[in-house]
Amino acid sequence: MPCPELQGMLTDIGVEELGHLEMIGTLVYQLTRNLSIEDIKKGGFDAYFVDHTTGIYPQSAGGTPWSAMTIQSKGDVITDLHEDMAAEQKARTTYDNILRLVDDPDVRDVIKFLRAREVVHYQRFGEGLRIATDKLDSNNFYLFNPAFDKK
Repeated sequence: MPCPELQGMLTDIGVEELGHLEMIGTLVYQLTRNLSIEDIKKGGFDAYFVDHTTGIYPQSAGGTPWSAMTIQSKGDVITDLHEDMAAEQKARTTYDNILRLVDDPDVRDVIKFLRAREVVHYQRFGEGLRIATDKLDSNNFYLFNPAFDKK
């Protein structure tokens, strides 16, 4: 990382994102904890139930399990910040789509909160990108990576 202020910003966002995962897990738990077998079958939740009962198992709406392969890190601050910004926009779009489908006010409130935080994270990553690009010419930062490249 080119500077401590960027390190702190990224740490703060990362910690908050873990909190988002907890909020979504709690929301899913609250929505599924009292399902009857009939409700499970009627809602198309039976395949999930067979594998996970009503436990929280992170996966996409299409059923693809979460994997570390989804983390698009290149170890290059400029590339990674652009990827972070794209990820925030993808999350915002997902929340927009959830809001189009859900009418439960308690669920909508949580999703609206999380959507707003994705917008803020996008802005913060944009600030981080500005900070990083402002540092590009200081102390040969980004002229070459001394850990890998020789001048």
